[in-house]
Amino acid sequence: MAETNTRATAKVQGRRKEVVGEVVANRMQKTIVVKVTRKKAHPFYGRVVARNKKFYAHDEKNEAHVGDVVRIEETRPLSKLKRWKLKDIVRKTTLVPEAMVDVAS
Repeated sequence: MAETNTRATAKVQGRRKEVVGEVVANRMQKTIVVKVTRKKAHPFYGRVVARNKKFYAHDEKNEAHVGDVVRIEETRPLSKLKRWKLKDIVRKTTLVPEAMVDVAS
């Protein structure tokens, strides 16, 4: 009976958290800053309250840009602040970053 219980906990233990958010900064090498917005009803008033949190995530190929919606996955600590890695890009941004626009005047 103890064996079946340990197998059940082993499945839950190997699960990694995933969150979806928007890239707000990509100025660092191989690192992006992702803002995750979680919406929750207020316990007493019932009004929906949005909570934002920023996560530092590892982007090995520097493929995510500001404005992209990305999915990040929890991982082992990679640095002082990085505990997440980029899993995939859900939606690319349609806007071109201002730094990349070439002004021809």
